[in-house]
Amino acid sequence: MDNDNVMVQFDQLEQKVGNLITKCNALENLNKELSAKINSLEDELKKKVEIEKKYSEQKALIRSKVDNILAKLNNLTDNRSA
Repeated sequence: MDNDNVMVQFDQLEQKVGNLITKCNALENLNKELSAKINSLEDELKKKVEIEKKYSEQKALIRSKVDNILAKLNNLTDNRSA
């Protein structure tokens, strides 16, 4: 009876180890997927930051040009008033 009991325990242990290996493999695959997703999101974020930077630079350039035009108009009206 003892040998049968030991064999049953070994079978249970083998089954548990097999389940753990399966779970580890699944978690490794999930980890790879999540790492790829993180990399993808980081790349997307970098692109959006670059676009936002370009937008800010363009906005500043437009603001500068509008300010120059307004200054010229003010000079023109000041010269006509004088």
